[in-house]
Amino acid sequence: MQKLVKWSAFYTALGLLSGLFYRTVVLVTGYTEETQLNTLHTHLLVLGTFFFLIVLLLEAQFHLSQHPKFKMFMLVYNGGVLLTTVMMLVRGLVTVYQLGDSHAIAGIAGIGHIVLTIAFGLFFVILFDSVKHFK
Repeated sequence: MQKLVKWSAFYTALGLLSGLFYRTVVLVTGYTEETQLNTLHTHLLVLGTFFFLIVLLLEAQFHLSQHPKFKMFMLVYNGGVLLTTVMMLVRGLVTVYQLGDSHAIAGIAGIGHIVLTIAFGLFFVILFDSVKHFK
């Protein structure tokens, strides 16, 4: 359970820092249009902070971490969140600094979303199994 709290705190720090980073970048550059940078803050807080707080509550009730696939889920999920949000950062900076759009950025971001989809599938397998065995 301690690891879940640490992951939640980690994503809280990243989410808050990304909000500060966004505000600083738009202030320094004078950029006023929409960019991926303004949604990075929310993505990190929801997919990281709030998700792991919910998992913590489920862990207390259903002992999800005892499932044999839980470590795999944690690895895949965190990898997916980090890959997706790093690509949001890259795309946002490319937009703000008008460096031109790249299909590679979109492709790698798509891989991040696919990894997240796999992680959510693993999570629900673990959750269904854990609830089924709960007495």
